Amino acid sequence: MEKEFTKEELLQRLTSEQYYITQEKGTERAFTGEYWDNRERGMYHCIVCDTPLFASEAKFESGCGWPSFYQPTKDVIVKETSDKTFFMERTEITCATCGAHLGHVFDDGPEPTGLRYCINSASLTFVSHGD
Repeated sequence: MEKEFTKEELLQRLTSEQYYITQEKGTERAFTGEYWDNRERGMYHCIVCDTPLFASEAKFESGCGWPSFYQPTKDVIVKETSDKTFFMERTEITCATCGAHLGHVFDDGPEPTGLRYCINSASLTFVSHGD
């Protein structure tokens, strides 16, 4: 990880939901996040460290209620870790720059990758391309 933040710093900058999701590996309820249905062109950044993570061109409608992408901006921009909580085996996705929990990746996405990065809106901020 390149960037580290103190708990106090994060509590001042983030909402309680953003902190819970990014620092305590929480999950927002489906169809409630700010970006699950966003169709604007732009870039989705990590809410904690502002690293560009996902381009709108890689976003697709998965029907799951969370923003879904078929690939991150770069292979090394997110980190994958095995997650065996809640009696399931999933792959957790965190920001490779600061370690913030983003969501999970599944192998039921569209071409060209076949992957579905299922990401919490609260872990993201959106920067519009303005067109």
